[in-house]
Formats: sequence, structure tokens, C-alpha cells
Amino acid sequence: MTDTISLEGGVKTFCEDYAKLRTEIAKAVVGHDEIVEGVLVCLFAGGHALLEGVPGLGKTLLIRTLSEALDLDFSRIQFTPDLMPADITGTTVVVESDTGRDFAFREGPLFAQMVLADEINRATPKTQSALLEAMQEKTVTVSGETYELKKPFFVMATQNPIEQEGTYQLPEAQLDRFFFKLHVGYSGRKELMEIIDRTTSGMTPNVQRVLDTEKIIAYQNMVRQVSIPSEVQDYAVRLVLATHPDEQLATPQVKSYLRFGASPRAAQTLVVAGKVHALLGGRLEVTTNDIRKSVLPSLRHRCILNFEADAEGMTCDAILTNLIETLPATTS
Repeated sequence: MTDTISLEGGVKTFCEDYAKLRTEIAKAVVGHDEIVEGVLVCLFAGGHALLEGVPGLGKTLLIRTLSEALDLDFSRIQFTPDLMPADITGTTVVVESDTGRDFAFREGPLFAQMVLADEINRATPKTQSALLEAMQEKTVTVSGETYELKKPFFVMATQNPIEQEGTYQLPEAQLDRFFFKLHVGYSGRKELMEIIDRTTSGMTPNVQRVLDTEKIIAYQNMVRQVSIPSEVQDYAVRLVLATHPDEQLATPQVKSYLRFGASPRAAQTLVVAGKVHALLGGRLEVTTNDIRKSVLPSLRHRCILNFEADAEGMTCDAILTNLIETLPATTS
């Protein structure tokens, strides 16, 4: 396997491997189809995912199961208020050598290809800033030395939206680095019955490895080869611009309830996610429907509500849903 796969010949293989991944994850995770799809889209797009939901919904289980299905280096970091940057990046230590004492760098848990950042909002801003460099630059800087992280590298983070004590709100700059923000909801009656059957009967899922480093990188490169018509790209651009309250394209809800709109990184996310969805549909070209599928997870964490929205209980999802329904797919 090389770092590149021909687009025409690779679509079928990509869809087959995607289906295998879904099958392996389903051995341990019941339901949450949209969340599983969102995490896998992040994987093949080369982005990071933020999963938000109350405790006990299977967020950590999903990421752990995905790590078992991928032949990658995996590490888990339990974020706490007393966690320091050196605890995740690593530190320089004194070691004994033949010539006496010397300094050596000891890698931290960030030096893995897949990092589970559990309860990320419990870390202090100082530690979150260290994670920010790794997410954006794929590097870690310690004592003036910069170290490259292994590829592929992606962070799957979880956070609890209910507890406020001992937590620190993620800065907007860090939220913007997450490709998707996925809301994990409660399981339904049928899914909950299945969860109980699996977890109270001593069943142990046997998750098989499906993809390795080379194949994941090859698929990530293949995604970039998918074409996007200019009018579809323009639709993605107009969607992002329409989240800005001072833009002519802004809807009445955007003007009333948003303080700041999405960044240019949001438009990049919509396009790349659209390319992944096109491949999953067996197509080599992105459609406007591919773009629409990713609007909520791409933009919900990149739009900032104003006071009126908080007072009236308006959510970003409601505003973005209205935007999808009202913004025309073409300008003609």
C-alpha cells in the first residue's frame, strides 16, 4: 500500500473498508449511527472530533473501540484541573550516561497517532494551549525544541456540558481546531435493551483491526482528490458567510441571535467533509446535499450566540437548521 490510491479505483475499496469499520464498531457500540459516521468522517478528513454529552452515553467507549479497529498508536489522557502541559507533551529529564549526566526528552501521551482527550474541559487553559499546538501544527515544543508528531494524528475529545465546577470553557481558538462537534444523545428504548443484554451477560466484543497507518493516510490523500464544482463550493462559502450577522446573506435569525459567525476554517471543513460524503456515496464529485450533511457538526461550535439567544433559549443548531432551509443552493 502506498501513500496514494487512484480515485477511480479506490472508491469501491474505500466504501468496503468504511463498512468494515462500522461493523467492528457496532460490536461494542449500540446505535449512535450519526455520531459514528461523524467520527469516521473526521478520521478520513484528517480532522479532530469533539464529542459532547452527559456521562454514561458511550463517548469514551466509541473512541476506544475505534482505536481497537485501527492499527495505530493509541493513548488516553484523563484531563483534570491539576494536569500540567508537561504531563501531556513530555519533559526533559536528567539521565546517566557513559560520559556522566546528560539530558534526554521523555515523550508524553501526545506522542501517539490517536489521542483520547477525556473530559477535555477539565484542563486549565495552560494545558489546553499545549494541546492546541499539537492539534493545529502536528508538533510539540518543549524547552525550545520542536518535535514532529506521528501521522496520521488526530484528537478525539469528550466533554460534559452539565458540570461546571472544576471545568474551564474551551477557548474559541481551540474549538475552531475541531473539525466536528458532535452531540451525543440518549439511546432509545430498543438500543437500551440491547445495551443491557450485552453488558449484563458477560459478553466481550472481539473487535478486529481493519485499517493501518498506510491505508488511512492513503485514504486521506484520496479524499483531497475528489472534485467539487464551483457552484457547490460557492454554496459552502455562502453558508459560512450567512452566519455573519453583518453580511447581506445573513438570515433574520442570524442577525438577531448570533454575535460572531463561523471562521474560514468552517468553509474548509464543509468542503472536505463533503468530499468524504461523496466517496461514501460512490461518487467522485461533491453535491450540495453532501455539504448540507455536515453543516451542523461543522458550524455549531464556530458560531457564538449573543445575549438575546441565551435569554430566549435559542440554539446554534436551530439557527443553522433555519439557514439550511432558507439559503438557496444556487445564486441563479
